[in-house]
Amino acid sequence: MGFFSEMLGNASEINIDEIREDYAKFLAPGERIEHAYRLIRDLFIFTDKRLILVDVQGLTGKKTEYLSIPYKSITHFSIETAGHFDLDAELKIWISGMGTEPLCKRFNKSLNIYALQQLLAQYILI
Repeated sequence: MGFFSEMLGNASEINIDEIREDYAKFLAPGERIEHAYRLIRDLFIFTDKRLILVDVQGLTGKKTEYLSIPYKSITHFSIETAGHFDLDAELKIWISGMGTEPLCKRFNKSLNIYALQQLLAQYILI
C-alpha cells in the first residue's frame, strides 16, 4: 500500500539511515535527525532542533526548496487520527509569522501519528 498511499497524498515514515548522509550538510553541529517522512519526492525531516521540509519542484526535480522551521516557531499543532474508513491521519502545524493557515500534512494509516505528536510535543514544550 506504500506507493498507492503516496499517490493519494499520504506520507510514510522512512529509515533515517537512507537520508542521513545526503542531508548532513543541512545540519548544525551536534544536530541529529530523529524521524523522516516521504511524500512522493518531498521529505519532512524532524531533527532534535527543527523541522526541515524538502520540496522537490518541477518535472526534473532539479529545483528544491528547503524550509527550516525551528520548533520554537511552532505555536501549536493538532493531529487527526485515521478512522475506520479513512486512509490517512493528518498533522496541522501553526507557525509564528506565517499567517493563520496551518501547515497541513497527511500520513498513511500505518504511521503511528501518536508517536509523531509526542515528538513534536517533546521539542515544542521544552
